[in-house]
Amino acid sequence: MSTPYGIPEAPEVLDRREGPYGEVVLRRHGGLLQIIANGCFLMDTSDGRSERLLVDAALAALDPEVTDPSVLIGGLGVGFSLTHAAGQERWGRITVVEREPAVIRWHRSGPLAEFSGAALADPRTEIVEQDVIAYVKETSDTFDALCLDIDNGPDWTVDEGNEGLYSPDGLAACARVLKPRGVLAVWSAKPSPEFEGTLRNAGFRQVRTEEIPVARGVPDVVHIGVRPG
Repeated sequence: MSTPYGIPEAPEVLDRREGPYGEVVLRRHGGLLQIIANGCFLMDTSDGRSERLLVDAALAALDPEVTDPSVLIGGLGVGFSLTHAAGQERWGRITVVEREPAVIRWHRSGPLAEFSGAALADPRTEIVEQDVIAYVKETSDTFDALCLDIDNGPDWTVDEGNEGLYSPDGLAACARVLKPRGVLAVWSAKPSPEFEGTLRNAGFRQVRTEEIPVARGVPDVVHIGVRPG
């Protein structure tokens, strides 16, 4: 959206909160809603293809004999991954771990409710307010799939504390919450051959990268790995 003189309008800040990991901002820019964390753009409501592919790639990589597979989604974001998973009948339990209470609030009673309201009301859905890094290390629960979308990728994290998730120790924690032959899917704003190697060295099988073309620049990708079973 532009002014009458053709100058793009400045984003409108809808909410600004100090969360446990710094500042998070929800703003509107034209017809889009955007989430900014500590000054770093995370995502907006412009498309959602990447988030849908994240869920689809995990589902496609599962053993077809698994019935009502459970999925753990790391990061609520603008709700695209959750909404897409809730729209697929094959998924059973859908657990979303989100560390920012403001983001959860924006979905439950704020502007993002228009995107995720039905998915949040789905009886299969559970929202857990916790850092996903701590969750995968501490929970006794296990899942058939783990979809991670908490950073701009393994090589471009929102904060330094997230880097460990993509290390051998972090991937071992991810593997411990996966059932045998469970699938790990990791979204990234660019391909990471180094992370592919780390996945293989961590013991994941059938490692591959699926690309999502974008209008300009390097394609988004989803890194896939399967826990042996």
